[in-house]
Amino acid sequence: MAFMEPTEDQIKEVMAGPEGPVVMVNLLRYKRDDAGNMTGFESYQKYSEAVTPILIGVGGEFVSVGRVDSVVIGDHQWDTVLLIKYPSREAFLGMITSEEYLAIHHLRADALEDSGLIATTPDTFI
Repeated sequence: MAFMEPTEDQIKEVMAGPEGPVVMVNLLRYKRDDAGNMTGFESYQKYSEAVTPILIGVGGEFVSVGRVDSVVIGDHQWDTVLLIKYPSREAFLGMITSEEYLAIHHLRADALEDSGLIATTPDTFI
């Protein structure tokens, strides 16, 4: 089962999280053709270029991006892991619901076969 959009309950849950900054862990699997070639990568690059000024406009910043080269525990195959820090959960929600973002969101949907998005609180240790 592929996951592309948060549910209403997931949005409520993320908004109920702690105040302060939030780091969103993006797990990305690009669309592929029958031969297994990543056909969605180019569309995701277009999405990245378009979303960057919107992200910066709400105070967000890229923390890290990495290509997944092996899975040590588990069996889900991601292509890219991307960490983005927002000044608050409200800033994140404001971005993903803005008209500007909604106008370019189709590029993300066109690019991905599956995705995961995990909200984390930075600078804490269990």
